[in-house]
Amino acid sequence: MAQEPRFLTLTDVAEILNISTSQTYALVRNNELEAIKIGGRGQWRVERDKLEAYIARMYEQTRAFIAEHPFVEADAD
Repeated sequence: MAQEPRFLTLTDVAEILNISTSQTYALVRNNELEAIKIGGRGQWRVERDKLEAYIARMYEQTRAFIAEHPFVEADAD
């Protein structure tokens, strides 16, 4: 059984989150998603654990948003 890689490219992260690579880059540059820049060409890498922590944080923020803004169906007349 192959072990999953510790680090992901921004393209990998974009695919996992079903967003564009430019959106992923914006998350990193806005410090919403922790990443490292490595190598002479400065390629970005996101540690799998950091991505999982980001996803968990987004779930928590979503739960808080829903709690503050409950869905109310319009009354049918």
